[in-house]
Amino acid sequence: MKFKKLLEPMRIGTIVVKNRVAMAPINMINLFSRAEGTITQRCVEYFVERARGDVGLIITGVFKVENRIDKATYTLLTSNGLTALAELADCVHSYGSRIFIQLSAGAGRVIDGELIDVGVKPVCASEVPSFWRPTVTCRALTTDEVEEIVEAFGSSAELVGKAEIDGIEVHGHEGYLIDEFTTSLWNRRTDKYGGGLEERLRFPIEIIQKIKDVLGSKFPVTYRYGIKHFIKSPGTGALNRDGYKEMGRDIEESLEVAKLLERAGYDALHVDAGSYEGYYWAHPPTYQPDGCTVDMVADVKKAVDIPVIAVSKLGVPELAEKVLEEGKADMVALGRALLADPYWVKKIQEGKPEDIRPCIGCHEGCVNRAYIMGRPLSCSVNPSCGRERLYELKQTAVVKKVFIVGGGVAGMEAARVAAIRGHQVTLYEKTDKLGGHLVEASVPDFKKDIKRLLDWYITQLKKLKLEVNLTTNVTSELVEREKPDVLVVATGSIPIVPEIPGIENPMVTTCCDLLLGKKRAGNRVVVIGGGMEGCETALWLAKQGKSVTVVEMMADVVTGVFKANRDMLLDLLGENKVEVVTNTSPMEITSKGITLIDTDFRRRAINCDTVALAVGLKAERGLYDDLRGKIPELYSIGDCCEPRKIHHAIWDAHAVASVI
Repeated sequence: MKFKKLLEPMRIGTIVVKNRVAMAPINMINLFSRAEGTITQRCVEYFVERARGDVGLIITGVFKVENRIDKATYTLLTSNGLTALAELADCVHSYGSRIFIQLSAGAGRVIDGELIDVGVKPVCASEVPSFWRPTVTCRALTTDEVEEIVEAFGSSAELVGKAEIDGIEVHGHEGYLIDEFTTSLWNRRTDKYGGGLEERLRFPIEIIQKIKDVLGSKFPVTYRYGIKHFIKSPGTGALNRDGYKEMGRDIEESLEVAKLLERAGYDALHVDAGSYEGYYWAHPPTYQPDGCTVDMVADVKKAVDIPVIAVSKLGVPELAEKVLEEGKADMVALGRALLADPYWVKKIQEGKPEDIRPCIGCHEGCVNRAYIMGRPLSCSVNPSCGRERLYELKQTAVVKKVFIVGGGVAGMEAARVAAIRGHQVTLYEKTDKLGGHLVEASVPDFKKDIKRLLDWYITQLKKLKLEVNLTTNVTSELVEREKPDVLVVATGSIPIVPEIPGIENPMVTTCCDLLLGKKRAGNRVVVIGGGMEGCETALWLAKQGKSVTVVEMMADVVTGVFKANRDMLLDLLGENKVEVVTNTSPMEITSKGITLIDTDFRRRAINCDTVALAVGLKAERGLYDDLRGKIPELYSIGDCCEPRKIHHAIWDAHAVASVI
């Protein structure tokens, strides 16, 4: 068996877990839970789908134990939620999986800035600046308040026991309230909860003592914490493990923390990394290497005898297996990988790892969708996530002849879903390969997640045996001759070429053409456009040793993306010496370079041998407009509607193909 170690049973405390794959906790705020402390049927189905996919251990998103002291808007665990939790436990157990509930004392200094704006006073172990509103100082909790929170863990534990949940994970990670008590950066107390390391750990130690007092010494309790905070300076994260002085907790102290927690009675350690300053360690984007914290986790594994759970971009099965084989951890936890594919475990059991739909590290469908748009958590590449029953694909009652024009991500998703549902599908693509903009997007080595998605789609279309016609330009005449029942237009988009004096100069190209190898960049490159495309292309060129400048007319670059992705991309640009110029527009391009003008009408000339355009895309709508009113069922999806992100293209396609 190729993945023998992953599928091997293991023990956490007194319970046996059927394999060594856990679902990492993902915050449920604004998602599936109600503020009064219960969870919806939708939430139950979300977790049960992962149990159905044979995940060994499911760890829920965070529940708060009290709301009086720390007023973060996470779901409060109350008796109102007991029935739903019990149902969740029963359903998960019916598939042979185990379920732990994650409990938190609160957000502390990282409470949402919007709450502070409306008058909520943030709390912390000591008086330190709040993260989102640094001009606001957190109120230090009193000794009595800390003791009250400990008691609240006991009350919550009683509810967990009644619901027959298998275990509790205590949330001590990422600079939240418990972590603030354990870290000298935020804990300057002089009472029993402050001082040396053992005193700072008194809070989580009293918490486990209270839980075990209520539920018995054999009830499994795990602790999640970060081995390294990656804080370079106030408000600033660190890109690399070494080369700076760590302001937060570093590895050496974290190993002592592990030993003290084991001695206190914790049954396993769930080891992560990062903080809100080092956000892209706690929430690894596509730019992070796979298994980015594993070697640090391995240090914890050597320091303790209790099980150690590793997390952070372990969604590639071969890597996850290797981590266990090499003894770097006892279990791997998958977060977004199980949003992208809840059947991750079942597919490796069946020997079909190529069928695992990969997470692309975009954070759009999961975190951005929830935090920025206030919508239920889902997944960019798996629109059924969090809507398992609502978006369950059903076989069509009437088989239709479906033509899909365009082999980009929208076209491939539409073809895949329509074929699964039983339609007769033909996919047309005018170039010699499938993928659309995924092709150039997957060229840089730091975009391997996009390449995996492209490979996955190509594999799925082959397995579905649907007809694919490459190098075929679909015209209205072809469509009228073949008479499909349904036509889905996914003709995508092309780069915008702005009207700039000298734009016709041979040194001018597009980022798309550079990435596709249609044009070659010189040693001095100016990229016009500071969006994701422009900045990623600039990074790719800089990593080749080229001198690169990014010019953006707006006040900032890489806007509209998740904080972790943006922070890391900007730090990578800085590390690779990419100059970023904002509030500036191109005036003229000559054979010697480019002239710029800023918002104060100051001019600047840059000598360069390549100007790369990344000023946006425009929709290719010609075929759709020609056929409107001529086809019984005509749809447009993806960029040919409006150029947007991968998330929108897949979701458009899935929605349309699921109702044809």
